[in-house]
Amino acid sequence: MALETWLIKVKRTISKHPNHKSNVGVLSFEIASLMTKLLHLWNSLSDRAIIRLRNESICFEGVTKLVSNNELFLLKLSCAELAENINLVAKSISRLSSRCQDAKLRCFDQCFDSFADSGHDFHLWALSSNDMEAKNKKMATLIAITAALYKEMEELSTMENNLRKCNCFSMKDQQRLYCQRQEVKHLKQKSLWNTTFDNVVSILVRSVFTILARFKLVFGLGFYKSNSNFLKPPLDTLGASALALHYANLIITLEKMIRLPHLIGLDTRDELYSILPSTIRSSLRGRLKGILGFIANDPLLAVEWRSAMGKILSWLSPLAHNMIKWQNERSFEHWDFNLLPKTNVLLLETLFFANKEKAEAAITELLVGLNYIWRFEREMTAKALFECSKIV
Repeated sequence: MALETWLIKVKRTISKHPNHKSNVGVLSFEIASLMTKLLHLWNSLSDRAIIRLRNESICFEGVTKLVSNNELFLLKLSCAELAENINLVAKSISRLSSRCQDAKLRCFDQCFDSFADSGHDFHLWALSSNDMEAKNKKMATLIAITAALYKEMEELSTMENNLRKCNCFSMKDQQRLYCQRQEVKHLKQKSLWNTTFDNVVSILVRSVFTILARFKLVFGLGFYKSNSNFLKPPLDTLGASALALHYANLIITLEKMIRLPHLIGLDTRDELYSILPSTIRSSLRGRLKGILGFIANDPLLAVEWRSAMGKILSWLSPLAHNMIKWQNERSFEHWDFNLLPKTNVLLLETLFFANKEKAEAAITELLVGLNYIWRFEREMTAKALFECSKIV
């Protein structure tokens, strides 16, 4: 889009020629995204989120079957991911802090590392829970206004481009354009656009210090620095094989087919087979060997297969859907406010750390069951048509 191209150019210009006294301007959209991540992190460390982690996420059947049933290991996984997210936010804040006039803010890097290592908060940046909640409300308001500004700037850009293409435009068009420019001007004054680097970085710094303090309170002294290697998936996992997202899409496709097997045509079946990894194809051929000519007309067996597939999907499907959610929430553009994180899905709740062999065994079982149900539905349909033809 024209607006986005312009914003990127301006951002690059600011990066090359920083003016410490200026307002954040076009960087307000990136800062709004950063604030949203801070709110998300704070919510991820709330009492409710931690209770959910301990009582639901770590104990979920799909996690214990495919990832691990070791609670301490799973706790370290969640801890490592949260620590990594805090570090990524801190790095973004560090880049902004270099534009500040306040010497203390410009030293954010050293202060943050010191607080992470020793717990010393020299400038008393960490807030109380009540103060943090008040700060969060302020950030939420700034995020909403800045998101509205982005939307109105897009609208203004579209209007200006359309009018340039016209040879002439009416007084009404001019009035609409004027009103739109005034709306943009008004929102700039109220939003992050009109905030100085010192003011906005001060908010970000206090927030990330408070989040790190909360992290240390929840998980203890040694967790923040000691679990950085935990996010590297073991070699026998789908994450290490770069197959987690592909398998998630495959499982969701199977879920839809199992729900409506009578709608599966030969072409759809062939397409499904074509996207199966070679290991699953080989396993499936072994399972189906010797039964290809078998007539699928046993209703009791069909019921048993439906029940078995339902049980597998009850723990496998959530991991697949969580994988898609996790990926989508971390691949959004900086200024697409509609796609900012809305859930607290952790990697351990996805297929990323799932054991590849166990995941493939479950998928193969679904394929075998689907094969029988699909053939059973075709047999029943053919039988019904034959009975109808006899009556006619």
